[in-house]
Amino acid sequence: MTTPTTPKRSPEEIAKLGQEIFERVVRPTLKPEEGKYVAIDIATEEYEVDDSDYAAVMKIHGRNPGAEVWLMRVGYPAAYKLGLR
Repeated sequence: MTTPTTPKRSPEEIAKLGQEIFERVVRPTLKPEEGKYVAIDIATEEYEVDDSDYAAVMKIHGRNPGAEVWLMRVGYPAAYKLGLR
């Protein structure tokens, strides 16, 4: 049985590291992928690109169940939009 792990880093630190890894490692390898989700394991710098946010994260967790994952949507300022219009 697996148990939830407590994050090793703050959400702010995860976001900063995730964005840095995206710019340095992921962006140079992307084809036109606008709208797809990128999940990055901030410890290993491994990443997955998928149409589904859930699928991208599950692929990372399949390799490393304890991964701290940063998620973004290519071409958008954030993975999700909150609030009313």
